[in-house]
Amino acid sequence: MVRVAELAHLGLSPTEIDAYREQLDAILTYVDKLKELDTSHVEPMAQVLHSAVSEGGEELHPELREDVLVNCDAAKPILAQAPEAQTPFFRVPKVIER
Repeated sequence: MVRVAELAHLGLSPTEIDAYREQLDAILTYVDKLKELDTSHVEPMAQVLHSAVSEGGEELHPELREDVLVNCDAAKPILAQAPEAQTPFFRVPKVIER
């Protein structure tokens, strides 16, 4: 747990490390318990929701609409406001010390 916190650059106290270690152990124990279930007769699902349209033709789940490609020309106006822009990049100060 300490190594994971270091990799994520999290400054955790010893109390927090112990608490998160217990939570992570509980999650991993539960996952191991789920692995014991026989799912060989369960049909896999590609989509959790069965149909985006009802029998009457109304949309049940508009979040499942068809993907439509839309051109986005936001880069030029945004870069025009940046102090040190070199299309298509921003120049930013260094924030990572390691």
